[in-house]
Amino acid sequence: MKETIFSARGLTKVYTSGEVEVRALAGVDLDIYNGEMVVLLGPSGSGKSTLLNIMGGLDHATSGSLSFRATDLTVLDDTALTLYRRDHVGFVFQFYNLVSSLTAFENVALVTEIARKPMRPDEALALVGLADRMNHFPAQLSGGEQQRVAIARAIAKQPEVLLCDEPTGALDSKTGIKVIEALLSVNEQLGTTTVIITHNASIQGVADRVLFFADGKISKVQKNTARRKAAEVTW
Repeated sequence: MKETIFSARGLTKVYTSGEVEVRALAGVDLDIYNGEMVVLLGPSGSGKSTLLNIMGGLDHATSGSLSFRATDLTVLDDTALTLYRRDHVGFVFQFYNLVSSLTAFENVALVTEIARKPMRPDEALALVGLADRMNHFPAQLSGGEQQRVAIARAIAKQPEVLLCDEPTGALDSKTGIKVIEALLSVNEQLGTTTVIITHNASIQGVADRVLFFADGKISKVQKNTARRKAAEVTW
């Protein structure tokens, strides 16, 4: 049996604006296991990003429980969540958030300065196929290359979990495939538990499991018997 990394039971998130309540999560139950590649698939507004933000310690649940290993994240204060994010989680967002005045190497090095057991920036960049681009500035890189720098930055602190929010959302199919290849490489070579949220159904074949989201809940779980390579994805 694989070790359970995340376990959620009855997880809810309600946003209130005046007298209006919006139920972003409506009772989520899930388990995610060590080393898995998991895709959360669903349309915009289905609750995927809300769940990812709570898993990453960026937001608080309204009710229910969400454990990371033996720690219930829902009872941690902001200071404890900051330490959790620093020590255990890497993030990749749709927009790259690179520092324009720093090279790819320097952008990755920013993270290694605060990590407990960092990877060398050149090693992280090589893992995502950018060994020959590390001295380039973001403006000199394509969108796909910038996203791969963002992935290298996220993994350089060697997190146990990599959480990716629409990592190919701003990319065309050709560059998107390169980004998926980079994420697969990280998952396979480092064993990093990887969660990708997307509305792009074509990505689902690269995952070990696909969790289908609708109306704030997981509506279906699909286990892939064999993961497809990124090059086999039809966009």
